[in-house]
Amino acid sequence: MDNDSRWRLLFIKKLEVEVVEAFRLFRRAGVEPILIKGWAAARNYPDDKPRFYSDVDLAVSAADFEIAKRLLNTEDGSKIGVDLHCELRHLDTKAWDEVFKDSQEVDLAGTNIRVPSAEDHLRILAIHWLTDGGAPKDRLWDIYYAVQNRHAEFDWDLCLSSVSEVRQQWIIAAIGLAHKYLGLEIGDLPFAAEAKDLPAWLISALEKEWESSVPLKSLHTCLNDPKELFRQIKKRIPPNPIEATIEMDGRFDNRSRLKYQFGSILKRIRPSIKGIRVTLFKK
Repeated sequence: MDNDSRWRLLFIKKLEVEVVEAFRLFRRAGVEPILIKGWAAARNYPDDKPRFYSDVDLAVSAADFEIAKRLLNTEDGSKIGVDLHCELRHLDTKAWDEVFKDSQEVDLAGTNIRVPSAEDHLRILAIHWLTDGGAPKDRLWDIYYAVQNRHAEFDWDLCLSSVSEVRQQWIIAAIGLAHKYLGLEIGDLPFAAEAKDLPAWLISALEKEWESSVPLKSLHTCLNDPKELFRQIKKRIPPNPIEATIEMDGRFDNRSRLKYQFGSILKRIRPSIKGIRVTLFKK
């Protein structure tokens, strides 16, 4: 094993400790979080292909969100790299109470960790990846292994019927992309034909994104680097059509992406300006 692989494995072990510490911290205050992505996704991976992740993603109810934020600002909380979510926001439209009811506890180093049901987590992983415009190619493996290594009682109707027809379309397309690019076997799935019938624009947009050497960064972080700022603005015009479609709750089978891309630009202008102003004001 090379030094890089060894370091990555050590870092994963460190994060597993932080997951346990975060649950203990929250539970002492009566807050019950749900772990998404990260370690929850890594559980589906084979032992010889560990999944690397960089923080601990915890979702809590809206009622507990302010308490959770205060906990993370304490001395103990500040030592844990938590990305805190107020429920599931854009990642899922299923009611939080239902997600929580269907969640399950699994063991991590002797501590019960709450994760979404396999059906709910597949939706979350698929939407998260599409929200990023499919940019992190290696995260398509999250979808691959969530489907390939699903348990025998996995309920596709429960997975898909919990959300709108549009979101069902997104999830099926993500599974279809895992089939096309990673060789995921989907012949036994009830929607196999639909998953294989991927829109041409989706394939083109994804491959274009993978060919890009410019990772997306927040504009306000590039204000001291005019060259990088220009590269980031150029990357955003036009917006990634996958990301724009998800952001605007659009359909994958519509012929044009223009209305979604234009809507995405309008939606992002104010937050971008606000971020730039805050950065400039701090100076």
